[in-house]
Amino acid sequence: MMRHCAKARRPVPARKRALALDCALADSGLMTKTLLSLGHGYSAQALEQHLLPRGWTIIGTTRSEARAHELAARGVEPLIWPGTPLPLGRATHLLTSVAPRGGDPVLAAHRTEIAAATHLQWVGYLSTVGVYGDHQGGWVDETTPCTASSTRAQERIEAEAAWRALCDHAGLRLHIFRLAGIYGPGRGPFEKLREGRAQMVIKPGQYFSRIHQADIGQALDLAIKSDLGSRVWNLCDDAPAPPQDVLRHAAHLLRMDPPPDVPFEQADLSPMARSFYADSKRVRNERIKSDLGLQLAYPDYQSGLAGILATEG
Repeated sequence: MMRHCAKARRPVPARKRALALDCALADSGLMTKTLLSLGHGYSAQALEQHLLPRGWTIIGTTRSEARAHELAARGVEPLIWPGTPLPLGRATHLLTSVAPRGGDPVLAAHRTEIAAATHLQWVGYLSTVGVYGDHQGGWVDETTPCTASSTRAQERIEAEAAWRALCDHAGLRLHIFRLAGIYGPGRGPFEKLREGRAQMVIKPGQYFSRIHQADIGQALDLAIKSDLGSRVWNLCDDAPAPPQDVLRHAAHLLRMDPPPDVPFEQADLSPMARSFYADSKRVRNERIKSDLGLQLAYPDYQSGLAGILATEG
């Protein structure tokens, strides 16, 4: 069913008139598919290789002028934000990777505008499996209650709920992706080993789930192309593992000696890094596979690390 913008009975601001015009274009099918990617960072970048070759326009927000030049060089239209109005009228699809900080900053600044952008065909929100909290190495899936107690995870839970409430009210299709630990080219254990920063932290019973950047990209693309209504999905690989196993394997691939074991209590970790060890769980991914037909390019850390080295040449 087509959605149509209501006609104004009295003069309205130019910004609202522009949104109404673009809404009509979206309804007519004449608008070029345009992704507005808020916080267009490492995860969202993986979507570029799927959309740009198909003629999509991607508008990616960043805080940095230098980063804006990098986006433009890849064919992404850069937008410095916060501080610039969001071109919601141009967008047919919206993806937000912006982390909450005392509340969701996107909704704090643009809730009313997003609620009025009923021409949007899809809204995606990148969240985290951290919302499940600690399960002492046990398995969790999308039906597991979000019982995390840390401030950071609580903010994620609240942000998910706020986006869900807004999209439900506006009739927008919302896909929430709860991402596991992200790794890929330029981001992972190889850099730490090469730079001498890696620590073999040992905490018995500790499990982490992971997801390769490339699999984030293909999952987002499949979701956009699907006709599925609002959903929540875990996005992780098939092989949760203790962090020391991954680091040892990475050292083996680099033909380096692994760093010595360090008990968790004695490890030199930043407060942020230490907080990740407060939660131990293994995350299931069956729902996103069955819903979207996702076939992971890197179903475990062994294939993922080998793929990174192959990319490096």
